[in-house]
Amino acid sequence: MIPRELLRKIRLIEIRTNRLVTESLAGAYHSVFKGQGIIFDEVREYQPGDDVRSIDWNVTARMDNVYIKKYSEERELTVLLVVDLSGSGLFGSADQSKRELAAEIASVLAFSAIRNNDKVGLVLFTDRVEKYIPARKGRAHVLRVVREIPLP
Repeated sequence: MIPRELLRKIRLIEIRTNRLVTESLAGAYHSVFKGQGIIFDEVREYQPGDDVRSIDWNVTARMDNVYIKKYSEERELTVLLVVDLSGSGLFGSADQSKRELAAEIASVLAFSAIRNNDKVGLVLFTDRVEKYIPARKGRAHVLRVVREIPLP
Protein backbone atom coordinates (compact mmCIF):
# COMPACT_ATOMS: atom_id res chain seq x y z
CA MET A 1 0.00 0.00 0.00
CA ILE A 2 1.34 3.40 -1.00
CA PRO A 3 1.16 6.16 1.63
CA ARG A 4 -1.43 8.85 0.97
CA GLU A 5 1.17 11.63 1.12
CA LEU A 6 3.27 9.96 -1.59
CA LEU A 7 0.21 9.54 -3.82
CA ARG A 8 -0.58 13.22 -3.35
CA LYS A 9 2.98 14.20 -4.33
CA ILE A 10 2.86 11.95 -7.40
CA ARG A 11 -0.47 13.42 -8.46
CA LEU A 12 0.86 16.97 -8.04
CA ILE A 13 3.93 16.07 -10.11
CA GLU A 14 1.69 14.56 -12.80
CA ILE A 15 -0.51 17.66 -12.95
CA ARG A 16 2.43 20.05 -13.04
CA THR A 17 4.37 18.03 -15.62
CA ASN A 18 1.31 17.49 -17.81
CA ARG A 19 0.95 21.25 -18.14
CA LEU A 20 4.67 21.62 -18.93
CA VAL A 21 4.46 18.88 -21.55
CA THR A 22 1.44 20.36 -23.29
CA GLU A 23 2.60 23.99 -23.20
CA SER A 24 6.34 24.04 -23.70
CA LEU A 25 6.91 20.81 -25.62
CA ALA A 26 4.01 21.18 -28.04
CA GLY A 27 4.67 20.09 -31.60
CA ALA A 28 7.66 17.88 -30.86
CA TYR A 29 7.01 15.01 -33.27
CA HIS A 30 3.36 14.03 -33.27
CA SER A 31 3.23 13.54 -37.04
CA VAL A 32 5.01 11.15 -39.38
CA PHE A 33 8.15 12.62 -40.93
CA LYS A 34 9.29 11.91 -44.46
CA GLY A 35 12.84 10.70 -44.82
CA GLN A 36 15.16 7.75 -44.96
CA GLY A 37 13.46 5.23 -42.77
CA ILE A 38 12.54 1.59 -42.88
CA ILE A 39 8.78 1.86 -43.40
CA PHE A 40 7.79 2.08 -47.08
CA ASP A 41 5.55 5.09 -47.75
CA GLU A 42 5.10 5.72 -51.49
CA VAL A 43 6.55 5.67 -54.99
CA ARG A 44 6.84 8.94 -56.87
CA GLU A 45 8.40 10.16 -60.10
CA TYR A 46 12.09 10.97 -60.09
CA GLN A 47 12.94 14.67 -59.83
CA PRO A 48 16.37 16.16 -60.47
CA GLY A 49 18.36 16.12 -57.24
CA ASP A 50 16.83 12.86 -55.91
CA ASP A 51 19.21 10.16 -54.75
CA VAL A 52 19.70 7.65 -57.58
CA ARG A 53 20.11 4.85 -55.04
CA SER A 54 16.41 5.10 -54.21
CA ILE A 55 15.21 4.35 -57.76
CA ASP A 56 12.57 1.61 -57.85
CA TRP A 57 13.68 -0.36 -60.90
CA ASN A 58 10.58 -2.60 -61.04
CA VAL A 59 8.14 0.31 -61.23
CA THR A 60 10.45 2.20 -63.60
CA ALA A 61 10.51 -0.77 -66.01
CA ARG A 62 6.71 -1.04 -66.01
CA MET A 63 5.88 2.66 -66.32
CA ASP A 64 8.57 3.84 -68.81
CA ASN A 65 9.44 6.71 -66.44
CA VAL A 66 11.92 6.78 -63.56
CA TYR A 67 10.33 6.34 -60.12
CA ILE A 68 11.87 6.42 -56.63
CA LYS A 69 10.80 4.83 -53.35
CA LYS A 70 10.00 7.07 -50.37
CA TYR A 71 10.13 5.87 -46.78
CA SER A 72 8.76 7.29 -43.54
CA GLU A 73 10.91 7.48 -40.44
CA GLU A 74 10.30 5.26 -37.47
CA ARG A 75 9.60 7.58 -34.57
CA GLU A 76 9.02 5.17 -31.70
CA LEU A 77 11.85 5.80 -29.28
CA THR A 78 12.92 4.20 -26.02
CA VAL A 79 13.54 6.67 -23.20
CA LEU A 80 15.63 5.37 -20.31
CA LEU A 81 15.59 7.64 -17.26
CA VAL A 82 18.71 7.33 -15.11
CA VAL A 83 18.29 8.84 -11.63
CA ASP A 84 21.02 9.27 -9.00
CA LEU A 85 19.86 8.25 -5.51
CA SER A 86 23.13 8.95 -3.70
CA GLY A 87 23.21 11.06 -0.54
CA SER A 88 23.97 14.24 -2.48
CA GLY A 89 20.40 14.18 -3.81
CA LEU A 90 19.04 15.08 -0.38
CA PHE A 91 20.75 18.47 -0.56
CA GLY A 92 18.95 21.44 -2.09
CA SER A 93 17.17 24.68 -1.43
CA ALA A 94 14.50 25.11 1.23
CA ASP A 95 11.81 24.65 -1.42
CA GLN A 96 13.05 21.55 -3.20
CA SER A 97 15.78 18.94 -2.87
CA LYS A 98 17.80 17.69 -5.84
CA ARG A 99 15.98 14.36 -5.63
CA GLU A 100 12.56 16.07 -5.85
CA LEU A 101 13.77 18.07 -8.83
CA ALA A 102 15.10 14.88 -10.46
CA ALA A 103 11.71 13.23 -9.94
CA GLU A 104 9.97 16.20 -11.52
CA ILE A 105 12.31 16.30 -14.53
CA ALA A 106 12.00 12.54 -14.99
CA SER A 107 8.22 12.92 -14.86
CA VAL A 108 8.21 15.63 -17.52
CA LEU A 109 10.35 13.47 -19.80
CA ALA A 110 8.27 10.35 -19.11
CA PHE A 111 4.90 12.01 -19.74
CA SER A 112 6.27 13.67 -22.87
CA ALA A 113 7.49 10.29 -24.09
CA ILE A 114 4.16 8.49 -23.61
CA ARG A 115 2.35 11.37 -25.30
CA ASN A 116 4.47 10.53 -28.37
CA ASN A 117 3.84 6.78 -27.98
CA ASP A 118 7.41 6.06 -26.84
CA LYS A 119 8.58 3.50 -24.30
CA VAL A 120 9.88 4.62 -20.90
CA GLY A 121 12.24 2.76 -18.56
CA LEU A 122 14.04 3.63 -15.32
CA VAL A 123 17.43 2.99 -13.72
CA LEU A 124 17.96 4.04 -10.10
CA PHE A 125 21.56 4.01 -8.91
CA THR A 126 23.87 4.99 -6.07
CA ASP A 127 27.36 3.50 -6.29
CA ARG A 128 25.65 0.51 -7.96
CA VAL A 129 22.38 -0.11 -9.78
CA GLU A 130 19.61 -0.19 -7.16
CA LYS A 131 16.63 -0.83 -9.41
CA TYR A 132 15.99 -1.37 -13.10
CA ILE A 133 12.54 -1.12 -14.68
CA PRO A 134 12.47 -2.16 -18.35
CA ALA A 135 10.99 0.24 -20.89
CA ARG A 136 7.29 -0.11 -21.67
CA LYS A 137 4.47 2.01 -23.02
CA GLY A 138 1.42 3.38 -21.26
CA ARG A 139 0.30 5.84 -18.63
CA ALA A 140 0.07 3.18 -15.90
CA HIS A 141 3.70 2.21 -16.49
CA VAL A 142 4.84 5.84 -16.38
CA LEU A 143 2.99 6.35 -13.10
CA ARG A 144 4.82 3.30 -11.75
CA VAL A 145 8.15 4.73 -12.95
CA VAL A 146 7.45 8.07 -11.24
CA ARG A 147 6.29 6.28 -8.08
CA GLU A 148 9.53 4.26 -7.94
CA ILE A 149 11.68 7.40 -7.65
CA PRO A 150 11.95 7.77 -3.87
CA LEU A 151 11.21 11.24 -2.55
CA PRO A 152 12.77 12.40 0.72
